[in-house]
Amino acid sequence: MSDMAPETDPFLETGRKLFAGEADFIWAANSLKNLPPMTKVEIAFAGRSNVGKSSLVNALTGRNTLARTSHTPGRTQQLNFFDIGGRFHLVDMPGYGYAAVEKEKVQAWTQLIHDYLRGRASLARVFVLIDARHGIKPVDEGVLETLDKAAVSYQVVLTKADELKAGELEKRITDTAGKIAKRAAAYPVIMPTSSRSGAGIPELRAGIAQLLNERGVE
Repeated sequence: MSDMAPETDPFLETGRKLFAGEADFIWAANSLKNLPPMTKVEIAFAGRSNVGKSSLVNALTGRNTLARTSHTPGRTQQLNFFDIGGRFHLVDMPGYGYAAVEKEKVQAWTQLIHDYLRGRASLARVFVLIDARHGIKPVDEGVLETLDKAAVSYQVVLTKADELKAGELEKRITDTAGKIAKRAAAYPVIMPTSSRSGAGIPELRAGIAQLLNERGVE
């Protein structure tokens, strides 16, 4: 049995409508000093540089070019903020763990990621993207550790799930759930997705709509 939300999820339609409206780039920050004011609930997407984060953000919003995709991982070097229908801010975070970039730059991005995750009161949840083919790696563990220490709610989203057979995917979901079971800030439901096939995208939208509902966002 999959951990995806069932078809009867009342937030599926709410989620579809949430992402059917405007989605506008509003801010880019490369340090804590130039973050935007905390005017809306923020939902962030984090992941290793080649995990398919930009593709997932584009699939979520139904736009091909909202988040910049590149064949060269590590192109997103700042926190990019998008206003989604005037309801919340989606934050596309710099990819982490990309070895082919100068060490100083990697350290700067990593510091920015960890600083943002620790000190942002408006941050409701971080979706941590994990490549379904590889599972949680040591570099991911560092980010999960920061989130646990900062008590920021996070949820694991498996990307590229269409590249695994059904049995392999179920095993990956079970393994991943086991790895986060004792983590204090982890939301227990693992979400398998595919930007290419669209699998899991409606359920992810529904999860965000439910989160906003719980936060009292009209």
